[in-house]
Amino acid sequence: MAVLAIQHIKRMRGGAQGHLMYADDGVPYVVKFQNNPQDLRVLVNEWLATHLARIIGLPSPPCEVVEVTPWLIDHSKELSIVVGEQVESCAPGLHFGSQFIGGLMPGNSVDYLPEQQLADVRNLKDFAGMLVFDKWTCNSNGRQAVFHRKQRERKYTATFIDHGFCFGAGEWEFHDAPLRGVFARNLVYEGIRGWENFEPWMTRVREIAIDRIWQIAERIPPEWYRADAEALEQLVERVYARRERVPEWISAFRESSREPFPNWKGVAMAGVSRMMGGEITDDDGQGRGV
Repeated sequence: MAVLAIQHIKRMRGGAQGHLMYADDGVPYVVKFQNNPQDLRVLVNEWLATHLARIIGLPSPPCEVVEVTPWLIDHSKELSIVVGEQVESCAPGLHFGSQFIGGLMPGNSVDYLPEQQLADVRNLKDFAGMLVFDKWTCNSNGRQAVFHRKQRERKYTATFIDHGFCFGAGEWEFHDAPLRGVFARNLVYEGIRGWENFEPWMTRVREIAIDRIWQIAERIPPEWYRADAEALEQLVERVYARRERVPEWISAFRESSREPFPNWKGVAMAGVSRMMGGEITDDDGQGRGV
């Protein structure tokens, strides 16, 4: 079931040219349209990646399929997409909607923090988990996050957004590279001292069942992937097959020119096969399936 968009609020920044809209469930959503200038498959990527991130315990906004009617588009002048010098109306139909983080009050949500405030983010350790996720899903963009807090709170909390370039973006081709899918500032990785800092997310990725991935994929509107069931099936199978290689891609980032883990004290790559065999466990000392 889709929620119904009932009001346009404003145009959002970003390459997909999303729009902030209220839906009939009373929630504001950032809506990415089928005719966005990036690729139609961005909607599939957002849906699949958002649900997978939440399954393995990472903070990513809840999402919904959002229906936008021709009437609302006709009566909302700003509901348009700009490509070069051309302007076209947003398409009616079913689109991807991500709940807007932080509310509509100015200052509650920001996409940049100075170093001192960034170091004080409540859930800074989740950036290690997001690195696991982005390497698994082959995010070909930089890792995006928003930081939000309630009124009168001093510290911000990070929530991870914009997963449209996971799975190799619109091509669904996996070209792994050390500096892809990482946050722009090393400060968020300074707390990583070894492989244990990537738990419990590493175990959850390794133990996820392919049926769980299919449960998510089967809810995707067919028009988002042009009803190409074979392409979607290949995507699910490739995502599932990639789970075991995550330590390899994290090690490549570790050894890159970024030098992202200055406090790393963990074992070398030689120990990765042992850990992926199941000796790394969840916080409670037990392996965790998802």
